Amino acid sequence: MGKDVIVACDFPSAKATLEFLDKFRGASPFVKIGMELFYSEGPAIVREIKSRGMKIFLDLKLHDIPNTVGSAMKVLSNLGVDMTNVHAAGGSAMMTSALNGLTKPDGSRTLLIAVTQLTSTNEEMMRKELLIDKPLPDVVESYARTAQGAGLDGVVCSPLESGIIHEKVGSSFLTVTPGIRFADGDIGDQSRVTTPELAKKLGSDYIVVGRPITKAEDPLKVYERCMADFVS
Repeated sequence: MGKDVIVACDFPSAKATLEFLDKFRGASPFVKIGMELFYSEGPAIVREIKSRGMKIFLDLKLHDIPNTVGSAMKVLSNLGVDMTNVHAAGGSAMMTSALNGLTKPDGSRTLLIAVTQLTSTNEEMMRKELLIDKPLPDVVESYARTAQGAGLDGVVCSPLESGIIHEKVGSSFLTVTPGIRFADGDIGDQSRVTTPELAKKLGSDYIVVGRPITKAEDPLKVYERCMADFVS
């Protein structure tokens, strides 16, 4: 599977999102719809963006009891998105239920990945707030192994962990990596970040880029820079 840049459309409304996507002038970026936009606009925004010929990563990070997550995924399976996710911390039974709910009667389904640790998380937070004493890379690897065992296609992780996941879990196990910033940019609320070029070297399969593109004066130009650095 080829590498790609996923543009995080973290906007509060369909109007703002579609006005932003209009700036791409013929390009068809892979788009991430997160909680803010989906909770505001619902399935209609998914259908509208799909009608424009764009791929969609529906980033809702489901995390609940297995039956609830499985039922929710059964509903989401009808939206025709290209990728969606759960939290690996929900455990193997929950992830298996999600996979079963997402799979249609003919066996087809979208890509399903699991969030390991958010890129805003660091080891101090893990120790003091989450009571996890293991090193962060070990925790991410363990979550990735659990997700693979449940039949998922990959994980969300920092680019810094892509290499070890591909080495220890499998080269075909996808790594979808947020926390992307340019060397001359602000890292904002992220703790574990890299540039698009470094993410490519580290082995990320997809990078998720939000504010560096969405807040740019010329989003298409910055998107093309990301594509050149990461894909070309």
